[in-house]
Amino acid sequence: MRQTVGLKELRQNAERYIKRVRRGESFIVTRRARPLFKISPPEEKWEMVADFTKIRKGGVSLDSLIKRL
Repeated sequence: MRQTVGLKELRQNAERYIKRVRRGESFIVTRRARPLFKISPPEEKWEMVADFTKIRKGGVSLDSLIKRL
């Protein structure tokens, strides 16, 4: 069964739907009963390569990172 959620409902209860997507659920988001987009978990797991917040609070700008390379 395809699950749908209205755009207004998604905005008002975003955290609830984020938790459900993290558990593997997918939703078609609609506005005025017309499909807009699909929200679903990523196909593959992401791994952390580098945490630039450990270098400087708030991270490192792309320009300064490129200059250091």
